[in-house]
Amino acid sequence: MKKAILTIAIAVMGLTTAFAQDTTKHVRRAMPKMTAEQRAEKVTSRLEKQLSLTSDQKSKIYAIELENARKLEAWKSGDKGDMKGKMKERKAAMDEQKAKIDAVLTADQKTKMDAFRAEARERGEKMRKNMGARGKKDKEPVVSNPPSQG
Repeated sequence: MKKAILTIAIAVMGLTTAFAQDTTKHVRRAMPKMTAEQRAEKVTSRLEKQLSLTSDQKSKIYAIELENARKLEAWKSGDKGDMKGKMKERKAAMDEQKAKIDAVLTADQKTKMDAFRAEARERGEKMRKNMGARGKKDKEPVVSNPPSQG
């Protein structure tokens, strides 16, 4: 009887530790490669839904987004050298694109767009904050053999 209880106890302990190990890795979904036209169409359709664009506004914004997507492709495929200079260049291009889109929108649409941009900025900051905290842990290191007192 003692052997049966001991065997069951050992089996339960072994299974408990086996299932306690989290071996599943969270795999990111690969983003599909989109052409500049697909990227521009996706952004334009999203803005059309959010801002209720007219057909004239939609065509103008599509042209702006297509130009931006082509610049982005050229920027990504170019030389990986001077990244700081390229980042400044990219920021200037983004500001220019923002101004062009704002010129196409009505005042009401601009306020909605500013709200969407603020929300996106908050999500980005939150994501960056979480990414930075991922590697840092506030736990003290575990000491396997602490020195004896006395």
